[in-house]
Amino acid sequence: MRRPFTALASALLAVAMAPAALQSAAADETLTIAGRDGGYATALNRMVALYKEKNPNVEIELLELPYGGLYEKATIGFREKAGAYDVVMLDDTWAVEFMSNGWLADLDQLGGGLDADFVAPARAVSRYPVGTGTHYAVPFVGNVELFAYRSDLLDKHGFDAPESWSEVVEIARTISENEEGVAGVVYRGKKANPIVTGFLPILWAHGARVIGEDGQGGLDTDAALAALETYLSLKPYAPKGVETYNSGEVRDALMQGTAAMSIELWPSWAPSLDDPEMSKVPGKIEIMAAPGQVEGPKPMLGAWLLAVPADAPNAERGRDFIDFVTAPENQKLLALEVGTPPTRASVYEDADVVAKYRWYPAQLDALNNANPRPRITQWSQVEQILGDYLQLALIGEMEAREALAEANQQVDRALSR
Repeated sequence: MRRPFTALASALLAVAMAPAALQSAAADETLTIAGRDGGYATALNRMVALYKEKNPNVEIELLELPYGGLYEKATIGFREKAGAYDVVMLDDTWAVEFMSNGWLADLDQLGGGLDADFVAPARAVSRYPVGTGTHYAVPFVGNVELFAYRSDLLDKHGFDAPESWSEVVEIARTISENEEGVAGVVYRGKKANPIVTGFLPILWAHGARVIGEDGQGGLDTDAALAALETYLSLKPYAPKGVETYNSGEVRDALMQGTAAMSIELWPSWAPSLDDPEMSKVPGKIEIMAAPGQVEGPKPMLGAWLLAVPADAPNAERGRDFIDFVTAPENQKLLALEVGTPPTRASVYEDADVVAKYRWYPAQLDALNNANPRPRITQWSQVEQILGDYLQLALIGEMEAREALAEANQQVDRALSR
C-alpha cells in the first residue's frame, strides 16, 4: 500500500531540489559577446575569465571575429532584430551608423553614462550626436595614431622633436642626404585605408577637412592642397617603393634602423621597438603626437568601443560586463598583461604602467589631442575614394590639385547617396 505523501516529505523534497533549481535558473542567465579576434580577443578572454570568477552562475559566449565579419554579423543581427548579442564591440567609425539607426541601447538609462576619467575624444565618439548626445557606448581600446623618430639621429644633426610638418620635411631631407642607408622618413603608401590614415593628421594640421562644415566635400581647398603638397614632398626622402608600403614594411624600417622617422605608428607596434631581440635600435626611438602646422597636433583616433544592443536579451548584465572591463583596475591589468591601450587617463599616469611603457605619457597627450574620422555613415566609401586619388598623386599620375578636385567630386557623389 502506498504511503501518504505527507506535508513534511513535500517540504523535504523542496529543500533537496532547491539547489538544482537555483542552478538551473542561474544557468539560464547567459551573456553573448560579439568581439574582435587577435589581441582584442586575448583581452576579452582575460576579462571573461575574471568576470566569471566573480559571477560563477553566468554563462558567457564570446565570438572572436575578424574586422569585416564582426561588422557584417552585427549589422545583420541589428537589422533583423534578432536579439543575438548582449555586448558588441565596434570600431568608432561604425558608431554613427549603429547609433543613428537606434541599434544600441541608451547607456544613460541603463547605467549612468561615463565618468570623466575616460579621455575626452574617446568619450565624445561614444555619444550621438558626437560629444553632446546620449551615451550609446563605452571606450574600450584607446588606439591613437602616433609619430615616431630616432632621437640619436635628430640629436646628431641638431634637431629637436619636430613641432610642425615643415620641420619634418627639413629633418627628412637632412638625414637622407647625410646618413647612408637611412631614409629620412617612412610611411604607408598603399592605397585605401593605409595612405589615408597617414595623410589625415597632415590634412587636419593644415586646417583642412575631408568633409566641410556644410556637410559637403572639403578637399578642393587651398588648405587641403598645402597638406597634400607637404605629404608629397616627403617622398624623395622615403624608401624606394614606399607607395606599396603597409604596416609590416613601416615597422621593419623602424626596427632595422633604416628610417629616421615614421609619420604613423600604432600602440601595438611600440613594445617591439625597445626589444633588443627584435629591434636594432632599442631605446633610440621616441614617440609623440603628430606635429601641427596651421593648427596644433591632430593625431587620428582609432578607438574601439563596447555597446549593448537595443534588442539585447540580457541588457543589464551586458552593461555590468562593460563597466567591469573598463574599470580602472582592469584597464591597468589589460595594459600590463596584454598591452591593450587604455581609454582612462589615470591608467596612462599610473606609475606601474609608465615603468613598463615609457611612451605612455606621450600616448596620452596624443589621445587628448586626437581627431575622430568624419562622423558620417559613408566613411568607408569616402576613405576608398580619397585613398585612390592620394596614391595617384603619390605615384605622379595626377597633379596634387587635380587629384583633390576629382576626389572631392567623388566624395560629394558618395555623400548624396
